[in-house]
Amino acid sequence: MAKKTAKKTAKKKTASKKPAKTLSKTSASRKAVVAKKAAGLKPASSRRPKGPAWQWSAVETAAAIRSGAISAVETVEAHLERMRAVNPKLNAVVVDLSEEALKAAHAADKQRAKGGELGLLHGVPITIKENVDYEGRPNFNGVPANKDLVAPSDAPVVRNLKKAGAIVIGLTNTPEFSFRGFTDNPLHGLTLNPWDPDITCGGSSGGAGSAVAAGIGTIAHGNDIGGSLRWPAHCNGVATIKPTQGRIPAFNASATAERPMLAHLMSAQGPLARHVGDVRLALEVMSRRDPRDPWWVPAPLVGERPKGPIKVALAKIPEDMDVDPSVGAALRQAADHLERSGYRVSEVEVPDINGVWQTWCDIITNETVVMQEAGMLKVTSEDFHKAWGGMKAKANVLDLKAWMQATAARNGHIRAWQLFFEEYPVVLAPTTVKPTPGPREDTVSPERVREIFWGEIRFISAINVLGLPGAVVPMAVHDGKPIGVQLIAGRYREDLALDAAAAIEKRAGVLAHRLWESMA
Repeated sequence: MAKKTAKKTAKKKTASKKPAKTLSKTSASRKAVVAKKAAGLKPASSRRPKGPAWQWSAVETAAAIRSGAISAVETVEAHLERMRAVNPKLNAVVVDLSEEALKAAHAADKQRAKGGELGLLHGVPITIKENVDYEGRPNFNGVPANKDLVAPSDAPVVRNLKKAGAIVIGLTNTPEFSFRGFTDNPLHGLTLNPWDPDITCGGSSGGAGSAVAAGIGTIAHGNDIGGSLRWPAHCNGVATIKPTQGRIPAFNASATAERPMLAHLMSAQGPLARHVGDVRLALEVMSRRDPRDPWWVPAPLVGERPKGPIKVALAKIPEDMDVDPSVGAALRQAADHLERSGYRVSEVEVPDINGVWQTWCDIITNETVVMQEAGMLKVTSEDFHKAWGGMKAKANVLDLKAWMQATAARNGHIRAWQLFFEEYPVVLAPTTVKPTPGPREDTVSPERVREIFWGEIRFISAINVLGLPGAVVPMAVHDGKPIGVQLIAGRYREDLALDAAAAIEKRAGVLAHRLWESMA
C-alpha cells in the first residue's frame, strides 16, 4: 500500500510542475548539415561513434567534436532533444539553459573552425547541480527563500568546466539546502528515478544522477558531504568519484556567510557519469586551481603504483547491518571481477567503521545545530523538518570539550585508515546493504531516517569525515533496479579507486544501456 501511495504522490507532484521552456523541434539531419556549414567544419577524419549522439560517452563526444565528425551544435541539439523527451517525466533538470547552450555551441564550432585551442571537454554537454553558483542566476539550493542569492560569478567547479569547453544545458534538482538523501523540495518538486518511479533517485545530487543516467548530458556535476554523489550514483546506476577533500576547489560568492570548518573539510565537489572514463576525465578538469578556495591542494592526479598485485580489502560488514542477498551477491561478484583483473581480494575488517560513522554524525549535526539550524528551519518544509529531525536524533549532543574531543578523534580515524591502506591500497565496500528505498522514505518517521543512514548506508557517510576518495561503479541489476559498489582509497589516490572501478566496469558493463532499452 505504501509503495502505491508513493507512486501516486510522485506522479501528482511531478505533474503539478510546469515543464521548462524549450526550443521547438526541427529535423535532426537538417540541423546537422546547417550546423556543420555554419561552423565551417571539415569532413570527419574519424568515424562517428555508434548510436545517437546523446548516448555517447564524454570521451567519445569530445573526440568526435575535435575531429570534426560532429559539430558542437549538433551534439548539444541531440542532448536537448533527449532532455525534452524524458525530463518532463523525471523532473531532473529544473532550469533549462537550451538557448544559452546553443549560443555556446555555435561559438565552440567557430573556435574550432578558426583553429583555436580546444579544451578537454570542448563542446561536450553537461549539467550543473543547482546548489553552486552559476553566474547571474539565483543559487536556490531547493529553497524558495533563496531567490535573492544571485550568483555574481561562477563557482570554481563551474568555471573550470566552462574553461575546458563544456557546455551547460541545464541545472539539476536538489533537496532543500542539499540536506536530504532524497531529492524533493517545495520549489521544483520531486525528481524521479528513471529506472523505477517507486524508488528514490537519491540525494542530494539526485537530479544530477537521474539526468545523466537518462541520457541528459554526458557528465553531471554534484557534491557530497554525507554521500550525495555516491548514493545517487548507486540509485541511478551510474559511476562517480567523491574526491579527497581539497582536490576540487569550492566557493559560492552568493553565500551570506563562510561555511563552518568541518563542513568544508568533509564535503567535496565531483562528477557523475555513465562511464568510469568520463568520471576520470571530468575529475581532471574540475581539479584545476582556483584561488578562492584556501583548502585546494595541487596534488598529482596519478600516484606511484603499489608493487605487485594490488591487495583489495573486501570490508567485513558489521553484524548489526542486515545485508540483503542481492547486495551480498553484487559484492562477491565485484570481488571476483577484481580477482580476474589481477587484484588480490581478501575479506577483512576495516578500521572502526562504526566509530567513524558516529564521529561524522556527531560533528556535522552539532556544527549544523550551532551555525545553521535556526535559519534553515524558518524557511523549509515540514518534510525537511521530519528528515532533519531523524538525522539529528542519532547524534550525541556535544559541549565545547566534547566537540574538541570529536575533532581530535577524527585525526585518529584518518591515521588508522591511512595505515590500513599501506597493506590494502583499495577497499571494496557496499553503498547500501538494502534495496533502494522509496522516493520519500526519509519522511516516514525519525526511526526510518536513522535506519537508512545508520543501518543501510553507513559505509557511505562514514567516509566523508575521513576526507578520503570513494568511487561508485554500477555492478548489477536486481529486480529491475541497479546496485553499485564502493571503492575507497587513500588520500589523493583517486586513481587507485577509479582503476579498480574501471576493472569492474569492464566486466559488468555500462548499465545505462539496459535502462535506455527499458525506457524506449
